[in-house]
Amino acid sequence: MKRNLILFFVATILVSACGQGDKSPYARKVSDYALVTIPAPNLNGITDNGKEVLNLYRFAADEVDAIYWKQYFGDKNALLESIEDPKQKEYVSINYGPWDRVDGLSFVEGYKDRLPGAGFYPADMTAEEFEAIADSAKYSPYTLIRRADDGSLKVVWYHDEYKESLEKISSYLTAAADITIKPSVKEYLLKKAEALKTDNYYESGKAWLEMEDSKMDLVIGPNETADDQLLGIKRSYEAFVLLKNVERTEQLMKYASRLEEFQRMLPVEDQYKAFQPGTKSDIFSCDAIYYAGKANAGIKVIALNLPYDTDIQETLGTRTILLENVIRQKFNYVISPTGNVLLASGERAHLSQDAFFWNIVFREVAHGLGVKETINGLGTVEEALGSEALTFEEMKGNVVGMYLVCQLQNHIAMDRLFTTEDALTTFFTSLARSERFGEGSALGRANTIVFNYLKEKGSFERHPDGRYTIDYAKMQSAIGELAALILKTQATGDFQFALDFENKYSHRGADFDADLLNLNLEHIPMDIRFKFKK
Repeated sequence: MKRNLILFFVATILVSACGQGDKSPYARKVSDYALVTIPAPNLNGITDNGKEVLNLYRFAADEVDAIYWKQYFGDKNALLESIEDPKQKEYVSINYGPWDRVDGLSFVEGYKDRLPGAGFYPADMTAEEFEAIADSAKYSPYTLIRRADDGSLKVVWYHDEYKESLEKISSYLTAAADITIKPSVKEYLLKKAEALKTDNYYESGKAWLEMEDSKMDLVIGPNETADDQLLGIKRSYEAFVLLKNVERTEQLMKYASRLEEFQRMLPVEDQYKAFQPGTKSDIFSCDAIYYAGKANAGIKVIALNLPYDTDIQETLGTRTILLENVIRQKFNYVISPTGNVLLASGERAHLSQDAFFWNIVFREVAHGLGVKETINGLGTVEEALGSEALTFEEMKGNVVGMYLVCQLQNHIAMDRLFTTEDALTTFFTSLARSERFGEGSALGRANTIVFNYLKEKGSFERHPDGRYTIDYAKMQSAIGELAALILKTQATGDFQFALDFENKYSHRGADFDADLLNLNLEHIPMDIRFKFKK
C-alpha cells in the first residue's frame, strides 16, 4: 500500500511538472538527461593533417551511428517520421528506439516492449532452434541470427549485413591513414579498416594497444554485449573520438605497471586469480569529442577498458581510458546533486570529485583483473556465465575497483587527495543514483545487486527524513566479501549461482521509490546527454 502511494505521488509530480512548462508528457523524461555542451576541442599543437584526420574520424563515427540504429532497432527515419510530438522524438533519439533504456518498455504506440535479444535474433526464435543451428559461427560476437526464406535459422556475419556502411567507414579510415604523420596510427587505421570488413579484430586490437604516441584516438567497432540480454554474446557498434590529455596520462601510467601487484591483492584464493594481466596494459586520460552508436545511447559511459578479446588481454593486456571531461560533467550534474539530496549532513561533506575520478580509474582497472577463462574447463567467463556474464562483469568493475581504492589508500598518494570515507561516500552516492538505470540493463541490475547486498550487511541506513548515514567499517568489509564472491563465481563459471544471486538481489525496494520521489522533487537528472560543438 505504502509503495503504491509513493508511486502515485511520483506520477502526480511528473504530470504536474510537465504541465507547468512543456505540455508534452515526454518533456520530463527528456529532462532526466541533462543537456551538456561538449565544447569544440582545443586543437593547439594539432597539425592541419591531424585536424583532417579528426574530421574523418567523425565521418566514420556517424556511419557507425547509422549501423547501430539498424542493429538495435531498424529503420530510424520511418520511426521518427511516424511521431508528431517533438519531445517524444527527442526521447526516441536519446534511447535509439521506441524502448525506454531504463525498463525496456515501449513508449511509442504500435511497438511492443523490447525483446531481450534486441535486433540480434528473430523475435520468435526458441532456445531449441538456436541450439539446433549447425553453424558454430552462431556463437560469434559478430554474427546475427536470421530466418531464411524456408523459415529455418541462418547465421549472417556483421560484415555482410552492414557491408555498405562498413565499406564507407573503411574508406574513411584508409583516407585518414594516408594523411597521418604517425606510423603507429597508420598501422592501426589500416588494420581496423580490414577488421571491420572481415570481423577478425585480433590484429587491429594489437595495433591499437601499440599506438601509444598519438594525441588523437578513434575507438570504433562492435565492442560491448550489453544489448544482448538473451544470450549475452552479440556486440554492438559504437565509436568514440578522443583527444589525449598527455600530462594527466603520464600521471596515470605509473599505475599500469602495477597490474600484477593489484592482481595479487585480490581477496580470493590463488586459483581464482591465476590470470596474468598483459605487460603492455596502460591507462590514458582523454577528453571525448564525439560519441556515436551504443556509446551515445541512454546512459553515457565515462571510461573504457578494451579490447574485450581475452587472447589479446592475455598476451598484451588492456587499455583503460578515462573520459575526463565527461567524468567532470557527470559529477557536477548528477553525482553531487544526488548526494546533496540523499546523504545526511555529515556524509555530504565526504562527496569528492577526486574520489569519483579515482573510483572510476580503479573500476576500469578491475575489468582487466580476475580471470578470463574458467578454471574448470567451462570456457571463457563470458561463455560460462552467458546472460549473467555482463551483469557480473559490471559488478566486478565497481566492487573490485572500490576494494582496490580502499586497500591502496594507505600506500599511494591518493590519501593526499581524498580519504577512504570520501571514496566510500562517493561510491555509495553513485550506486544509489545508478539504481535509476532500472532492471532493464545489466548496469542497472549490477548496481541494484551491489546496493542491496551492502544494505543487507548493514553498510548504510536510511532514516525517516530520507537521508542516509554510512557505516564505513561495515561497508569496507562487505565490499571485500562481495568482491571475493564475484571473482570466485567468474572463475568457476557457476551460471546457476549467478542466476540465483541476481534473482535474490536485483529487485529495487520501497526505499528506492521514496528516493526517486525526493530526487524528482529536486529535479535531479538521471544522466546526461551531449551537444557536440565542432
